[in-house]
Amino acid sequence: MSEEKKIIAIEAINLSYAYHDNDVIKNLSFAVPKGGFFIIIGPNGSGKTTLMKVLSGIKKPEGGNLNILGKAIERYSRKSLAQTVAMAPQMTSVDFPFTVREIVLMGRSPYKGLLGFDDQTDLQIAQQAMAFTEVEHLAERKLGQLSGGEQQRVLIARAICQEPEIILLDEPTASLDLAHQVRVMDLMEQLQKEKGVTIIMVSHDINLACMYAQCLLLIKNGQIVSIGPPDQVLNYETLEQAYGCALLVDQSPLGNYPRITLVPKRFIKSSLVDAYLKNKSSKNSIFH
Repeated sequence: MSEEKKIIAIEAINLSYAYHDNDVIKNLSFAVPKGGFFIIIGPNGSGKTTLMKVLSGIKKPEGGNLNILGKAIERYSRKSLAQTVAMAPQMTSVDFPFTVREIVLMGRSPYKGLLGFDDQTDLQIAQQAMAFTEVEHLAERKLGQLSGGEQQRVLIARAICQEPEIILLDEPTASLDLAHQVRVMDLMEQLQKEKGVTIIMVSHDINLACMYAQCLLLIKNGQIVSIGPPDQVLNYETLEQAYGCALLVDQSPLGNYPRITLVPKRFIKSSLVDAYLKNKSSKNSIFH
């Protein structure tokens, strides 16, 4: 194993956070290797977004320790943390009076002096970030004039413009059509593989997550249900426990990836599900 692979980008040790005495995340411990693709899944209200805010430094943990690249997060200044970790938030309705170029250049804020002027280096890095995310042709348009998929790529370009070692994304494919979902995920995989950036993401699309993640973290009620490679985390017993609904898990036709199928109520007692349950328990079954 190379020295690069041994480096831990983010190490969480017994992290806890509460809103008004309501524990949202409870004693979470996990580690994300540098250059990894790590996706957090779980039902609504499980604490995923709060966890991302804690990892980004937006919220301070009330218990436990959080280390970024081997250094406690409280030892980072706001500026140095922003140079290390970038956050692409959930998409919301936007009507900012800024062009795409101006928004992407906001990613250079952690590197600017008191006057905050953009120099040639800032402009060049912003141009490269827009080229990487394929939004160069939109540079002079306002963000509110773009489609959801275009807006998401602009926010990712702004994060890239920070030149971080870690990028956090909270449901970057939410509300996007199928083509844009795959485009965003391919973009993050390209960033991880070509640039060595650590990707940590929240996703509600389990099928999409399992095809890109090297490691999945499944949480419910602020606690870890399971963590590990997708084929270890995504079995029907664990998923039914976490989500409280009937589902089937088999193998994707694209390769050795789990595929999850929701089961509508009218099918629960059908012969198809009975056949599945018998098949999954057979020795040669591909089902979990």
